[in-house]
Amino acid sequence: MIEINNLTNGFVNQKFLKGVAENVLKGENRKEGNLSVVLVGITRMRNLNKKYRQKDQPTDVLSFSRPDRFPFVPESEIGEIVICLQIIKKNVKKFNLHYNKELARVLIHGILHLLGYKHEKSEKDAQEMFKKQEHYLSIITKY
Repeated sequence: MIEINNLTNGFVNQKFLKGVAENVLKGENRKEGNLSVVLVGITRMRNLNKKYRQKDQPTDVLSFSRPDRFPFVPESEIGEIVICLQIIKKNVKKFNLHYNKELARVLIHGILHLLGYKHEKSEKDAQEMFKKQEHYLSIITKY
């Protein structure tokens, strides 16, 4: 199940986001599992980034995997993705991007992190992750 929680005043096409997430999960052979996507404002994102990554600035997306140390959390939990809509809008304007395409990109990025892909420590890992990210972005036909 994919759950979308919009904690902002901004409109987001939840059907579009669910479709993006379903495509990635299906492509990665994760047909079952619960994924939560939370849309937040800039202040909340800054606070989360500071608390969990020790970076006192907002970011576009954060991924929180199912913590193994909590035995009451079912194995089917994929995790939670937090997206800052204001950062998405800033990136769209700054880099002349399409809003839904940028939103899809960060959602795909977050899902790939939850599924174990990384890009921070190795160039090889980064290439693999970003290749996957671009693949999934390219198959999304409706922006």
